[in-house]
Amino acid sequence: MSNYKRIIAYIKPYWVRLAWAMLCMMMVAGLTSLMAFMVKPVMDEIFVNKRLDMLKLLPPAIFLVFIVKGAFMFGSTYLMNHVGQKIVADLRESLYAHLQKLSLGYFDQNQSGVLISRITNDVNLIQGAVSNAITGLLKEVFTIVFLVGVIFYRDWQLASIAILVFPVAIYPLNKFGRLIRRISRQTQVTMGTITSHLQETISGHRIVKAFATEDYETKRFNANNQELFKLIVKEIRVRAISSPIMESLGGLGIAFIVGWGGYNVIKGYSTPGTFFSFITALLILYDPIRKLNGVNATVQTGLAAATRVFEILDTVPEIQDREGARNMAPFSRSIVFDNVYFGYDGNPVLKGINLEVHAGEVLAVVGSSGGGKTTLVHLIPRFYDVVEGRIEIDGVDIRDVTISSLRSQIGIVSQQTILFNDTVYNNIIYGSADKNEAEVIRAAKQAYAYDFIRQLPKKFDTVIGDQGVRLSGGERQRLSIARALLKDAPILILDEATSSLDSESESEVQEALENLMKSRTTLVIAHRLSTVRNADRIIVLAGGRIAEEGRHDELMTNKGEYFRLYQLQFQGKITSLQKGEQRTSKKAVV
Repeated sequence: MSNYKRIIAYIKPYWVRLAWAMLCMMMVAGLTSLMAFMVKPVMDEIFVNKRLDMLKLLPPAIFLVFIVKGAFMFGSTYLMNHVGQKIVADLRESLYAHLQKLSLGYFDQNQSGVLISRITNDVNLIQGAVSNAITGLLKEVFTIVFLVGVIFYRDWQLASIAILVFPVAIYPLNKFGRLIRRISRQTQVTMGTITSHLQETISGHRIVKAFATEDYETKRFNANNQELFKLIVKEIRVRAISSPIMESLGGLGIAFIVGWGGYNVIKGYSTPGTFFSFITALLILYDPIRKLNGVNATVQTGLAAATRVFEILDTVPEIQDREGARNMAPFSRSIVFDNVYFGYDGNPVLKGINLEVHAGEVLAVVGSSGGGKTTLVHLIPRFYDVVEGRIEIDGVDIRDVTISSLRSQIGIVSQQTILFNDTVYNNIIYGSADKNEAEVIRAAKQAYAYDFIRQLPKKFDTVIGDQGVRLSGGERQRLSIARALLKDAPILILDEATSSLDSESESEVQEALENLMKSRTTLVIAHRLSTVRNADRIIVLAGGRIAEEGRHDELMTNKGEYFRLYQLQFQGKITSLQKGEQRTSKKAVV
């Protein structure tokens, strides 16, 4: 019932159109009943009494009834579908807006393909329940009410007997409805799995081809697709068997009525016109009752989809503004980690971090993989919230300021370059819509991206493809840097921004990064320790704690964890060089 109420809440703003649609449906139902009512005068006055004047009057009247009924049917169909589509548009917008507010932790735990399926497939199923089902439900109910009036008016005794069949029909209607809802819920889950698989394999098609796993992925897809096929066939079977059962129940009642009514006509207790008017109304009456079974199936499918959609809407964002949160003042002094603890799903990652980053300082964060480097910097823009302790910027707990004002002062360039299937210009200006064209060009030049942009077919208006697939790795990274430069945030996070690039591209990007880091407080996560030698300060994370802190020379002198990591990388390079020299020497000898 709660899902019904929530869907109705979306309908309320459009109650005027809905009221007009209902009026049209009532007219359609009334005119349908009128056609059954007119059978008696047609039979008795034209075919039995053979009145010529009625022959001139009744056929045009019948034609007029059909014309007017068609006009009202158009009105009801158009208005109800308009309301249904508008409700679905509102619901889809609410769902997407709520997804944007959810924290990173939610997306870590839910597949993107499943979420996409809920916004597209599940919401469309709700549309069917709202427009088609409500239209059908109201029209059929109104038709049943009017036709019941006709049959009771014609012969209340026969009508009473016919009505006894209705309760018998309700039981299978309810039984099939519950079964369809359960199957539909399983179908939507499987559809989400297929959408997720498609999203992963299409976006990761290079990896699929690189590892020659096309057949493997095809088998996975086929397995999920066959599961979906079985569920759909199961639902078709339930829907298909429900109609014959309803038809059989209706046939049983009509057979009895024909026998009883025929006996009354033969005995002279009733006229042929009265009986045929009654039987016509009854035959028409069983049709909307039968259709209610299909309407019920559609409603149950929509309710199953609504359950999944409302699950997302009911999810409370883990990261949100506190009551009374204020806008953050421009950053000027320091970022402080005060005894910070954090973990994922109860697994500790950071343990008692105490750290102060001064304005204008370049702080490098290094350590072994899984040591919590990225987690540490992701706590600053509140992608996640600390479990214990606090993070302060200029002496203010970051949870006491609005998220938007906090993040507006932080620029991020990561190893995974996020670009959109849009123009170069729109990718650079993303998030900085208040900037003008001259500022975009200046940012591109500072990021050393202007030259290659000028070589593109449409320059700044060139569409770069999904994730910038039409650009090289270095070009994509320089666009990302240009976007950060345009944002001009005082705090900068560089998350292994050059680790995936070759030496030539890294050199070009490094120059762009130096422009970006000027006059900014910068936190650099680096896998290649050679890139952080000139940092103002380096911290080494090990086991979720700060193991060492200092400049490159100091840490090398201490011969601790940093020295060990540096030696591992340096020795690896020396060994590779030595092997290369040995191969060259052997070739020379040969």
